[in-house]
Amino acid sequence: MNYEKIAISLKALAEPNRLKIVDMLSYGPKCACDLLEHFDFTQPALSHHMKVLEKAEVVTVEKKGTWNYYTLRKSFSNNFQEMCLSLFSKSEETCECNNNKNCNCSK
Repeated sequence: MNYEKIAISLKALAEPNRLKIVDMLSYGPKCACDLLEHFDFTQPALSHHMKVLEKAEVVTVEKKGTWNYYTLRKSFSNNFQEMCLSLFSKSEETCECNNNKNCNCSK
């Protein structure tokens, strides 16, 4: 399991506005202008949030004219769900301690 990758994703999502943005993008690509209508902050603030999400590889951006269009990365959605399931699974096969004799995973 890639703990570093999970931590980067969780840090990006750990802000309520960014979490709401991800939720909105889960329904499909959105223009920055459309996203901005749902928040009480400025375009530069939206740009900052989107840079954080883009750096964490949560979204992709495509510039069309003067506006940016954002899409939730399919790979992020799939990988994040799998990482969370793996993180909270309680099976011997996924145990990170490799069934060390002091491990309680198999008990």
